[in-house]
Amino acid sequence: MGAGAAGLGLASAFPLASQAGNVKQPAAKYDDQVLFVGDDIAIAETKYGKVQGFILRDIFQFRGIPYGADTGGKNRFMPPQPPEPWNDVRPAVWWGNSAPQMMDNRYGNAWASFVDHWNYDDVSEDCLKLNVWTPAIDNKKRPVMVWLHGGGYTNGNGIEQDGYMGENLSRKGDVVFVSINHRLGPIGFSDLSGVGGSKYADSGNVGALDMVAALEWVKENIANFGGDPGNVTIMGQSGGGAKVCVLGAMPKAKGLFHKMVPLSGSTTEAQPQEYSRKLGEFILKEAGLSAGEVDKLQEMPWKEYIQVANAAARKAAQEMGQAGMRGGFSPVADGVNLPKGKFFDDDLSVDVPMLICTTFHEWGMARTMPELEEITADEAKEMLKERAGFRGGLGDKAPEVYDAYAKVFPDAKPVEIMTLVSSNRKGVVETADLKSGQEAPVYVAWFGWEPPLFNNRMRAFHCLDICFWFYNTDVMLTHTGGGARPRALSEKMSDSLLSFMRTGNPNVQGLPKWPVYTPEKGETMILNDKCEVQNDPDREARKLL
Repeated sequence: MGAGAAGLGLASAFPLASQAGNVKQPAAKYDDQVLFVGDDIAIAETKYGKVQGFILRDIFQFRGIPYGADTGGKNRFMPPQPPEPWNDVRPAVWWGNSAPQMMDNRYGNAWASFVDHWNYDDVSEDCLKLNVWTPAIDNKKRPVMVWLHGGGYTNGNGIEQDGYMGENLSRKGDVVFVSINHRLGPIGFSDLSGVGGSKYADSGNVGALDMVAALEWVKENIANFGGDPGNVTIMGQSGGGAKVCVLGAMPKAKGLFHKMVPLSGSTTEAQPQEYSRKLGEFILKEAGLSAGEVDKLQEMPWKEYIQVANAAARKAAQEMGQAGMRGGFSPVADGVNLPKGKFFDDDLSVDVPMLICTTFHEWGMARTMPELEEITADEAKEMLKERAGFRGGLGDKAPEVYDAYAKVFPDAKPVEIMTLVSSNRKGVVETADLKSGQEAPVYVAWFGWEPPLFNNRMRAFHCLDICFWFYNTDVMLTHTGGGARPRALSEKMSDSLLSFMRTGNPNVQGLPKWPVYTPEKGETMILNDKCEVQNDPDREARKLL
């Protein structure tokens, strides 16, 4: 569905009090008016001018607020510029444009579109926009959540799934929720510094610099939306989780956030510049331009440029090998915006607590392939030898790795063991180990809840936990099925997240005591119908990978 299907979110399970203007009204009955929009309703000040949103079920919403100027033309490949101020009240009632990305056949897979409910509308380089949900426009200093969307560094937007919506978490926890769009893919991460000189020094990281600009907007403006610029949590999933870690390593982001939550994706280093600059050479060659004509890349229509850059990346990978081009279009270790080396080896985020989580079955395979439910252990081992989530497969190690995971999960079916192996926790543990070397605490979770959909074949898949953290299990029905069972876990997880946002500690009633992670013990909170703490349960199996 398009963004219109996200609409006003009238299907939310929590209709509460009505409001008019900026003043809270008595609690409403279910059949009372829930949407308020008008000349004197939901007006907020920003540094650049006034914006007008609306009030829905007691929560103020502002959509598509500019935090940066149009990134097209002369601004392409350049650090973000501030938006032009405006004099009139600007309507902030619809989502901002998605960043340039290939939209062809985005809804080609009917089942994937049904399950994930992708919300897309206009796509353009005028994409530096953000959304705000807040309980009130007042002077109360509420904790602030800044959500970074998934899609690697290539696709996505701040509201691409219904589970991303901030209304319910804002209401439940009395917090301010912000989601952002920023430059992606070749538009956001083409390193032209080697072919274009100092003018293009930052070109490999402008998508990351956009995120910094959004955090600077939060620092300067969020108090006008009832938020506390001194208590900001950054959180993201998949590629968004990696973005959280990238921001933790950027000198320009220091002090702009105070807690970090990467989900199902993290990173501990940026793309080596020797590779990113080489890719810049391939781009220039693919475009048929000389070194003195780099500026012409700013004049191409964005879709044409992305096609040229992607063709250049394929040729670079063929010539240099996949190892040589391991990062594609992603943040660059230029030694200025990002370090040349491992993250969390400095004082940039030394005092920033981290909560990090993955799911059991990130790369589930059987949702629409019921035949996989019947494979044998030997067949699963053969699949692991050849592929199953590993470039080139595991080869002769596959049987040993499979048996080690089967020992940890004795009741799991072969398809589940195969999925657990391909969804292994090597990345999350590496990130947690590095971050735990700093002063602030780290908390690790592993999400194993499985929805009763598709004949129970979905399992704890990639993206599933997002709506649990945000108290949206009755909104993201195609992920959870809805109802009391997922809501019970969501109550605990959202309470824990809200506690972490406020204090840097996720411990709450309803969960077992959640210990600080240490590399020695690997303390991990298992999130399921019954939650429990285990000490690095898959350590021995994981060592074989």
